[in-house]
Amino acid sequence: MSISLTILGCHSATPRTFAYPTSQFLSINNEHFLIDCGEGTQVQLRKHKVKFSKISRIFISHLHGDHYFGLVGLISTFSLYQRQTELHIYGPKGIKEITELQLKLGKSFLSYDLVFHELGSKKSELIFESDKVSVFTIPLNHRVYTNGYLFKEKIGERKLNMAAVGKIKDIDTCDYQNLKNGKDFILENGTVIKNEKLTSNPPPPKSYAFCSDTSFYPKIVPLIKDVDLLYHESTFLESDAKLATKTKHSTASEASTIAQQAQVNQLILGHFSSRYTDESLFLKEALNQFENVVLAKEGLVISI
Repeated sequence: MSISLTILGCHSATPRTFAYPTSQFLSINNEHFLIDCGEGTQVQLRKHKVKFSKISRIFISHLHGDHYFGLVGLISTFSLYQRQTELHIYGPKGIKEITELQLKLGKSFLSYDLVFHELGSKKSELIFESDKVSVFTIPLNHRVYTNGYLFKEKIGERKLNMAAVGKIKDIDTCDYQNLKNGKDFILENGTVIKNEKLTSNPPPPKSYAFCSDTSFYPKIVPLIKDVDLLYHESTFLESDAKLATKTKHSTASEASTIAQQAQVNQLILGHFSSRYTDESLFLKEALNQFENVVLAKEGLVISI
């Protein structure tokens, strides 16, 4: 599995004993990310046995408390455990000031370096890239500056066809990496054997789009086109569409419309308002526009 997503929290701001605000742990191609960090994230990480020492980067969508109030606590805990590797934090302008002020007034001294990447562009931009993964912002339409995030695997190495490779005595194990990288093989007599005869295509790269708090915003459709997995907020049901418009949130129907227009493979609904006691109504509403829908819930793990 190249992508594994653990839902740590998926409800809106009003606290409840059985529900936590937004936070997710994403493993993609052996990179480990935290997406949003609502209050109680540390508890959820422990409860669901997520090894949070692996987290290298934290992506904060916006500066509403239910999406980042757990951040300084997690940062402090890392230090209590004597973390040494630097921690990268991506979020709107202001995230650095807020975090450093909390640490300063609490006279908290960290055992590691914090590296902030403050965001302000209203256009999608590449904000992180490794040899395995790329991360892009997804500008959203909320009451404050807000980004979703698009996580994309890079195309992997080609797969060796060992039956074909084994028939050619000139090929040694030291040649395998060149073949995986797509290079042709040249025999000692100068004959060129095309790479596609010795290898097969790698699996198609996977992608995950996280769309945090936002009103119905079709402008994101080209950015998330054909993603394997989409999380889209659905704070309200269509019966409260006027309230959704007023607060710049989405209904389940609107979220599923975005999924349908973007032709994604699977949709996860989340950020449910506490006014609803029956969350199955969100699923029922979304299925009118899109077939492959699941409801987020704390502890849910989805792997691709």
